[in-house]
Amino acid sequence: MKHTKTLALAVAAAAALSAHATTASAQAQEKCFGVAMAGQNGCAAGPGTTCAGTSKVDYQGNAWSLVPEGTCESITIAAMGDQPERMGSLEALERDLPM
Repeated sequence: MKHTKTLALAVAAAAALSAHATTASAQAQEKCFGVAMAGQNGCAAGPGTTCAGTSKVDYQGNAWSLVPEGTCESITIAAMGDQPERMGSLEALERDLPM
Protein backbone atom coordinates (compact mmCIF):
# COMPACT_ATOMS: atom_id res chain seq x y z
CA MET A 1 0.00 0.00 0.00
CA LYS A 2 2.82 2.40 0.92
CA HIS A 3 4.60 1.61 -2.37
CA THR A 4 1.41 2.36 -4.34
CA LYS A 5 0.98 5.76 -2.65
CA THR A 6 4.62 6.65 -3.33
CA LEU A 7 4.30 5.62 -6.96
CA ALA A 8 1.07 7.59 -7.37
CA LEU A 9 2.71 10.66 -5.84
CA ALA A 10 5.72 10.32 -8.14
CA VAL A 11 3.50 10.00 -11.22
CA ALA A 12 1.47 13.07 -10.18
CA ALA A 13 4.64 15.10 -9.62
CA ALA A 14 6.05 14.06 -13.00
CA ALA A 15 2.78 14.98 -14.72
CA ALA A 16 2.77 18.40 -13.06
CA LEU A 17 6.37 19.07 -14.10
CA SER A 18 5.67 17.94 -17.64
CA ALA A 19 2.61 20.21 -17.90
CA HIS A 20 4.65 23.14 -16.59
CA ALA A 21 7.45 22.51 -19.10
CA THR A 22 4.96 22.29 -21.98
CA THR A 23 3.27 25.53 -20.92
CA ALA A 24 6.60 27.31 -20.50
CA SER A 25 7.85 26.27 -23.94
CA ALA A 26 4.54 27.24 -25.55
CA GLN A 27 4.88 30.72 -24.05
CA ALA A 28 8.51 31.14 -25.05
CA GLN A 29 7.74 32.60 -28.48
CA GLU A 30 6.48 35.96 -29.68
CA LYS A 31 5.16 37.49 -32.90
CA CYS A 32 7.86 39.35 -34.78
CA PHE A 33 6.84 41.62 -37.67
CA GLY A 34 8.95 42.29 -40.73
CA VAL A 35 11.10 39.16 -40.62
CA ALA A 36 9.05 36.59 -42.56
CA MET A 37 9.95 35.55 -46.07
CA ALA A 38 7.18 35.79 -48.70
CA GLY A 39 4.61 33.04 -48.13
CA GLN A 40 6.06 32.01 -44.76
CA ASN A 41 4.22 34.34 -42.37
CA GLY A 42 1.96 33.46 -39.45
CA CYS A 43 -1.79 34.13 -39.61
CA ALA A 44 -3.38 37.59 -40.06
CA ALA A 45 -0.64 39.41 -41.95
CA GLY A 46 -2.74 42.49 -42.65
CA PRO A 47 -4.31 44.01 -45.76
CA GLY A 48 -3.69 42.01 -48.90
CA THR A 49 -3.31 38.70 -47.03
CA THR A 50 -5.83 36.28 -45.60
CA CYS A 51 -3.88 34.02 -43.26
CA ALA A 52 -0.70 32.00 -42.78
CA GLY A 53 1.57 31.74 -45.79
CA THR A 54 -0.04 34.58 -47.74
CA SER A 55 2.47 37.43 -47.41
CA LYS A 56 3.50 38.70 -50.83
CA VAL A 57 7.03 40.07 -50.28
CA ASP A 58 10.05 39.18 -48.18
CA TYR A 59 10.11 41.01 -44.84
CA GLN A 60 6.61 42.42 -45.33
CA GLY A 61 6.11 44.88 -42.47
CA ASN A 62 2.63 43.74 -41.48
CA ALA A 63 3.44 40.00 -41.68
CA TRP A 64 4.80 38.14 -38.66
CA SER A 65 6.58 34.94 -37.73
CA LEU A 66 6.99 33.36 -34.31
CA VAL A 67 10.49 33.77 -32.90
CA PRO A 68 12.00 32.94 -29.50
CA GLU A 69 10.77 35.42 -26.89
CA GLY A 70 13.09 38.36 -26.42
CA THR A 71 14.86 38.03 -29.79
CA CYS A 72 12.56 39.88 -32.21
CA GLU A 73 13.96 43.37 -31.87
CA SER A 74 17.52 42.11 -32.28
CA ILE A 75 16.83 40.39 -35.63
CA THR A 76 18.44 42.35 -38.45
CA ILE A 77 17.64 42.19 -42.15
CA ALA A 78 20.60 43.09 -44.33
CA ALA A 79 20.47 46.24 -46.41
CA MET A 80 19.33 45.62 -49.99
CA GLY A 81 19.78 48.06 -52.84
CA ASP A 82 19.00 51.56 -51.56
CA GLN A 83 17.24 50.33 -48.40
CA PRO A 84 19.07 50.53 -45.07
CA GLU A 85 19.46 47.63 -42.66
CA ARG A 86 16.11 46.85 -41.01
CA MET A 87 15.08 45.28 -37.70
CA GLY A 88 12.26 43.01 -36.54
CA SER A 89 9.44 44.66 -34.58
CA LEU A 90 6.89 43.60 -31.97
CA GLU A 91 4.30 45.74 -33.80
CA ALA A 92 3.21 45.84 -37.44
CA LEU A 93 5.37 48.07 -39.64
CA GLU A 94 4.55 50.35 -42.58
CA ARG A 95 7.54 49.16 -44.62
CA ASP A 96 7.91 46.58 -47.38
CA LEU A 97 4.17 46.34 -48.04
CA PRO A 98 3.05 44.81 -51.36
CA MET A 99 1.99 47.24 -54.08
